[in-house]
Amino acid sequence: MFDLKQYLAEKTALVNKALAHALPAANTRPAALHRAMRYSVMAGGKRLRPILCLAAAEAAGGNGTQALRPALALELLHTYTLIHDDLPCMDDDVLRRGKPTCHVAFGEANALLAGDALLTLAFEWLAGTIPPSPYASNRLILELARAAGSQGVVGGQVEDLSSEGKKPNRAAVNYIHLHKTADLIRAAVLIGGICGGASRSELKALAQYGEKSGLAFQITDDILNETSSRQKLGKAAGSDRKRGKMTYPAVYGLDTSRKMARRLAGNAVRALRPLKGDKQALAALVDFIVTRKL
Repeated sequence: MFDLKQYLAEKTALVNKALAHALPAANTRPAALHRAMRYSVMAGGKRLRPILCLAAAEAAGGNGTQALRPALALELLHTYTLIHDDLPCMDDDVLRRGKPTCHVAFGEANALLAGDALLTLAFEWLAGTIPPSPYASNRLILELARAAGSQGVVGGQVEDLSSEGKKPNRAAVNYIHLHKTADLIRAAVLIGGICGGASRSELKALAQYGEKSGLAFQITDDILNETSSRQKLGKAAGSDRKRGKMTYPAVYGLDTSRKMARRLAGNAVRALRPLKGDKQALAALVDFIVTRKL
């Protein structure tokens, strides 16, 4: 029987060790910037996106280590989004992963620049990874850029901010969750699949898995923000409702939101059928996504 707890522990340790080694040292000039970058990246977290990337490479029949550097790049980009999301001009949060947010610890200007630097470094690391044939040498960069830009994470964040205080709307919440969260998770498994030598049909399956898993992840996040505590989450609880955020519980209610997350998880697992490699980790990870408590 697949042991997800052990798998997560091993992959998290692998990712953490590689990140600690690859990031600029804290005393490298400009030290204030590099301390802020390391502070935010090494603050903990589930490392879900890099682990999904490694698991997708395995599901495509490859070795997860083939996707390690791209997996690290995904975590850098994700961390940049968190730093910017917490800024006073965005959500103005003071806690992230149970610690003061980057702008609280290092000042707003350094936090903004730390996010910029992590975003840039993510693409530097990807540029140093050449995918296997028949994929073009720029394919990994292209996948991440599409997921991160104005029609991906950034676009989702803009719509998220502009929807605050407005009447709950199904089309709006679907757009926000798809782009702000699911696009990057979709990119994570596509990048892993490419590194693992996935065929075109397998990439299509991974894209479906990634999109449905990403939506399930954000719905679960919405539910936890509504029902959990600051101590468990490591950040403010109930903040979505206070800000009038466009969330699934606001649009559909908690019970329906839970059912939607479970249905998406089931569809994500079914999407994995065409893959020739070991799919156990991806199947277990989507179950973890909808049953987690933080």
